[in-house]
Amino acid sequence: EVLRAGPLTTVQDLGRPGWAHLGVPRSGAVDLPALRAANRIVGNPPGAAGLETTLTGCALRFTTASLVAVTGARSRVTVDGRELAQDHAVEVAAGAVLEVGAATIGVRGYVAVSGGVAVDPVLGSRSTDTLSGLGPPRLRDGMRLPLGDIGEPVGDQLPGGAAPLVRHELRLHRGLRHDWFTADALDLLASTEWTVSPASNRVAARLDGPSLRRAVEGELPSEGIVLGAVQVPTDGKPLVFLADHPTTGGYPVVGVLEPEDVQVVAQSRPGAQLRFHLVG
Repeated sequence: EVLRAGPLTTVQDLGRPGWAHLGVPRSGAVDLPALRAANRIVGNPPGAAGLETTLTGCALRFTTASLVAVTGARSRVTVDGRELAQDHAVEVAAGAVLEVGAATIGVRGYVAVSGGVAVDPVLGSRSTDTLSGLGPPRLRDGMRLPLGDIGEPVGDQLPGGAAPLVRHELRLHRGLRHDWFTADALDLLASTEWTVSPASNRVAARLDGPSLRRAVEGELPSEGIVLGAVQVPTDGKPLVFLADHPTTGGYPVVGVLEPEDVQVVAQSRPGAQLRFHLVG
């Protein structure tokens, strides 16, 4: 039972890849390694659905005894007021309340429950897609979530913990339309400390900084967009596409992030400084 949903808590799994040709985004957890880690701790398969919290956490009352793990953003985690460590398996008794507090490091936390969240799948995934509206609705106070069959718990902590990455240099491969920008613009892209904008969400992280100058003016027909693509709209300031990104876009893509670096952006709070390092 959801006692406190928080501003944006959603059900997420590994997403629904393979439908982009029909205009359906991948969606899924923005920080996939954090969700996989939480599932491993409680004995779920990697693709089991869990909860993704945003900044302020959530509070849940369990009607059956469960094994729970919280990973991702660092926050205070309690069961009936007793503080517990993250990245560990936690036994929650029937009737007990698990509370994930406000994030102190990172943005998105992940709550895995033994058996997984067993809402009905849509196109093979239980993920909430905030762009298309597919999947279950975002959590609201008073909702009840079904759980699946319980597997064999692992019950161990993660080696070294699973705190969000602190490396803020992003490896960027040149994109299909990097030649739409001047050489000076590419140098500026790599030499600037970009600031994560508060206008960021699960669709994209918007970055504040100088404007990148185009070498080619005019319109660009819509082209396919992938996770981690860095697109530059007319204001010249890049945005990094995250889990709920559209499948096509009409602005030039200057580069694409190394897949492992998408989670760095996903856990970067508004005001965080990011830098691109051109590779390849």
